[in-house]
Amino acid sequence: MVTNNIIPKTISLSAYGIDNAVIKYNLSSEKLHKICLEKGLGKEASSGALAVNTGEFTGRSPKDRFIVKDELTKDEVWWGDINIPFEEEAFDKLYSKITKHLSGKELYVREAYACADSRYQMNLRIITELPWVNLFAYNMFLRPTEKQLENFSPEWTILQAPSFMAVPAEDGTRQHNFAVLSFKRKTILIGGTGYTGEVKKGIFSALNFILPVQKETMPMHCSSNVGKNGETAIFFGLSGTGKTTLSADPNRKLIGDDEHGWTKDNTIFNFEGGCYAKTINLKEESEPEIYGAIKKGALLENIVFKEGTNEVDFEDVSITQNTRVSYPIDFIENIQKPSIGKNPKNIFFLTADAFGVLPPISRLLPNQAAYHFISGYTAKVAGTEAGIDEPVPSFSACFGAPFMPLHPAKYAEMLSAKMKEAGVNVWLVNTGWTGGPYGVGTRMKLKYTRAMINAALNDDLGEYCYENYHVHSVFGVAQPRSCPGVPNEVLSPRTSWGNDKAYYEMAFKLSNAFRENFDKFEAIANEEIRRGGPVRFSN
Repeated sequence: MVTNNIIPKTISLSAYGIDNAVIKYNLSSEKLHKICLEKGLGKEASSGALAVNTGEFTGRSPKDRFIVKDELTKDEVWWGDINIPFEEEAFDKLYSKITKHLSGKELYVREAYACADSRYQMNLRIITELPWVNLFAYNMFLRPTEKQLENFSPEWTILQAPSFMAVPAEDGTRQHNFAVLSFKRKTILIGGTGYTGEVKKGIFSALNFILPVQKETMPMHCSSNVGKNGETAIFFGLSGTGKTTLSADPNRKLIGDDEHGWTKDNTIFNFEGGCYAKTINLKEESEPEIYGAIKKGALLENIVFKEGTNEVDFEDVSITQNTRVSYPIDFIENIQKPSIGKNPKNIFFLTADAFGVLPPISRLLPNQAAYHFISGYTAKVAGTEAGIDEPVPSFSACFGAPFMPLHPAKYAEMLSAKMKEAGVNVWLVNTGWTGGPYGVGTRMKLKYTRAMINAALNDDLGEYCYENYHVHSVFGVAQPRSCPGVPNEVLSPRTSWGNDKAYYEMAFKLSNAFRENFDKFEAIANEEIRRGGPVRFSN
């Protein structure tokens, strides 16, 4: 059980406009766990982990995330449907209402920091209404030592008040829930939602603005690990593509599972001190590292127990498909200490292609890598949302658009420069369907995906040449002809379908979706990058 002693220190929140609060300061994870049970705010699973329900919201609400438009952000942020502007005056009024709402309440205050590389450390103060949100912050951010806490000075503050409901007509929000970032005030306001991911992603969004603009460092929505040879691998991918699973490799040390920076001197560092893994259909035999991390100190969200027991049913999605667990990173045995890696050698773009079109692994040229990074493709499958009865392409620029305040081209330019400077190999990995689309084919076996990634890491896929690779006729990517531990027919999606006509019809359908999505980037992408995309098919 990971603990930190209760710090014999008292603080005041009056500087924030919060008065007469009963402050629970930097409680240990054990104490927070106990308080949640005593207050009936959670239940203990058979593994010892605390299980809670986040209420109305079981995921982020991207349309209710705002950035204050001021002199720092007005000319830098890529404003639009993702980065929605919020007026300074409205922020100040909302801030005053939240601090008044929090006054007189029992509050849980945590000091923490982000960024494992001390050159980029961001000190945080997280003020929460709920003890289990404070436990989440303990798990997910880096934990100062008692010595560090003696002179700890917070730079950014998060005020999280799930019981505060905004009034859109008065407060400038879209509905009663919101997450608002002010770079001038260095403050994040979260209200009307108990979903813990808003806390985590708020800080990620802040760093995605600060690091490129002020620190010449590239922020990345990725996981990473390092091999015995000291070479670092980076895994980009949207939710459900296997980013957390594939980076938790018993033969490599985990640096982090979700958010990293890539410095100008080619160091990769973790932003966080924990992991936030999806638990849907979790099995010990296929994901032993994550399964083993679910113990006392971990926080399970929106899971369901098997009837009459406190044993988790990981297949039950009656509350949400986005069931989650957070835990300190050292709940994983094989980790890099500190969470820093060097010598990045391989980058993997993970996609769960529900159309069954993309090869299970393919090598990308630099212009193709830039194109696919800007695109950020995965697919939604039938049944995940109302009205979806067949695969639907889903694109998220830079594999993390909801958290990227700058224009995607800014991040793509940084990645391209880093790739060239470090001589990185880039691979597109389809963890989705083979032998046909969702409903016809089957999900790619995890053991095959791991074998292909290991082959790439070990340089077992050979030099880029005709003898070793076949160039896909629609997407132009180079798929290996053979791979240790993987049947040759699996490597060719066309062969796995056994129906050329049906395969190419689906391939062109997906390629057109890529091109239509990329139309909005045509003005900022040069001709070389545009040539990195698939063929556009017209009748």
